[in-house]
Formats: sequence, C-alpha cells, structure tokens
Amino acid sequence: MSTGSAPRSTPKGRRRREALISAAADLLLAGGYDAVRHRSVAARARLPLASTTYYFDSLDDLVTHAAELNGVREIAMIRDRMTAFAPVALDTADTVDLVVDLLVGPDDGDEVRRDLMVARYERVLAAARHPQLQELHCRLRGELEDMLSDVLSAAGRPTDRDHVRPLLALVDGVVMGALGENGADLRSRVRDVLLDAVDRHAPLSREVRRTVAQ
Repeated sequence: MSTGSAPRSTPKGRRRREALISAAADLLLAGGYDAVRHRSVAARARLPLASTTYYFDSLDDLVTHAAELNGVREIAMIRDRMTAFAPVALDTADTVDLVVDLLVGPDDGDEVRRDLMVARYERVLAAARHPQLQELHCRLRGELEDMLSDVLSAAGRPTDRDHVRPLLALVDGVVMGALGENGADLRSRVRDVLLDAVDRHAPLSREVRRTVAQ
C-alpha cells in the first residue's frame, strides 16, 4: 500500500485519495473488478487521470483499498442490524432467520446490501488470483466469524469460530452456487440448508432448550 509523501498527506491530498478509493469501491459494486481502471476511477471521482498513479503505487493498490472499503461498509451494516437484536434464546427457525438476515441480507429489497454481499464473494475469488487481497480477505472473514459467533451466543447458542465456520461454509456454497442463476431466491435456499445444520453446529444448551420449549 502507498506509504505516502508530504503532498499526499495534506488535507487536500487525503480528500483526493479518499475520493478515488470511494469511486473505485462504487465501480467494484457496479461492475466487479474488471470495471476498475485508472481512467474509469478518475472520471468517477472527477479528478485528473494522473491522480490514480500519484496517490497509489499501482492499480492493484487502489483495488485493494476499494475492496477494503466495501468490506468495511458491509461489516458496518451487519453490525448495525446486530444492535437491533436484544439477547434472547431463539428456536431453530428464528435463529436461522437471524443468520440469513445477517449473512444474505434482509428481505427488504436493499440493493446496496445485496451488492455488498456479492462483492464479498467476488473478493473471495479475486483473492485466489491476487495475493494482495488475501490478507484483506482473511481479516474481513475473521470479523464476520466473530460477529456470527457473537449473535449466536446472544441467541442462546454458545459457540466459537470452530462451530461457526461450517455454517459459513454452507452459506458460501449455497450463495455462490445460486448467484449465477437468474431469479434465484438466495434467502430461501440458505434458510433451507441452515434449518438442517444450525442445531448441529450451534446447538442450544440444555437449560436454554428447556426455556425455549416452554
């Protein structure tokens, strides 16, 4: 990543750099990694073409920052939804609905939320070919695992990353398999798979199970 020079670290330089990152992040959401080019980023940010090479060491450097911004945006949206959830023991169906809301997105037609989810999986595939994205992918993945572990615990299902990872892997497989299908109902497909899996990987404790059954 860019180490920065004195002009880059001025308030004007930081604003321009952030504008370029934001423009590249928006292009990623709209058209994937092929859409991020020096010219398209500069045009969207309304900055000179040379600014993309001035503020970043390479196009890969810019893409990494843009992918990070989108990852941070998605994490923030998930955290925001988590704050609306009060700790309470949930049965299997309600637990699955909560997980689907967090990992796939709510059933409210939020296109930005869906685009960020798609960007999550595009980042996974891109990291396989671009080493500069691998550290970012692992860090964002770790945050997602921690959040899912926290929300499952709040739902009365004490768990850790070792239990969360199989659930995430199931979600990944279903979503990536369905994204290429026109009109696929991602929420419904993920829900069907998790209904059979959540009690295996994140079971209610015996005490909490008695409470939910009452």
